[in-house]
Amino acid sequence: MFEAETLDLAQSVLDACRARGWHIATAESCTGGLVAAALTAIAGSSDVFERGFVTYSNAAKSELLGVSPDTIATYGAVSAETTTEMAQGVLAHAPVDLAISVTGIAGPGGATPTKPVGLVLFGLARRGGETRTESHVFPGDRNAIRQAALKVALRLLEAEVTG
Repeated sequence: MFEAETLDLAQSVLDACRARGWHIATAESCTGGLVAAALTAIAGSSDVFERGFVTYSNAAKSELLGVSPDTIATYGAVSAETTTEMAQGVLAHAPVDLAISVTGIAGPGGATPTKPVGLVLFGLARRGGETRTESHVFPGDRNAIRQAALKVALRLLEAEVTG
C-alpha cells in the first residue's frame, strides 16, 4: 500500500518516539488519514501512535479539534492559522507529546488565485513547546500531492523527534 521510502520514514518516526517515550497523534484534512495509516502500517506502532483525527470538513475541524469558526472564516481552512489550531487541538484532545496537522488543496478543484492546487500546510505542535507551520506547493495530480504531503508530514515528525 505504501512505498518503501514512506514505510522507512514511518518506522524512523516510531523508533525515535519510542526512544524518547513520546506518543503522537495526527489531524488530517487533505491527506484523509494517510499519515495515520502509514504510521499504523508498522507492526507495534500502538505503543507510540495514539490516535488520528480526519477532519475533512470545516465543521469537523471545529467540533473535533476546537478550530475557531472565526479562524476558518477569516483565513480559510487552508491557512497557517487553521493548521496551527488543528495541531494545538490535537494536544488539547489527546494525551500525546507531539501532533502533526495537514490541510491543503489536493485538487483538481478548490483553488483560488492565492491558494493554488498543490498548496499544503503543516502544523507541528509539541506539548510544552511552540507550534510551527510550514507551507509547500506540490506538483502533480491529486494522488501525487497527497503522497508528497504524507512524506513531508513524516519528515517533519522525524526531524522534531530526532532534532
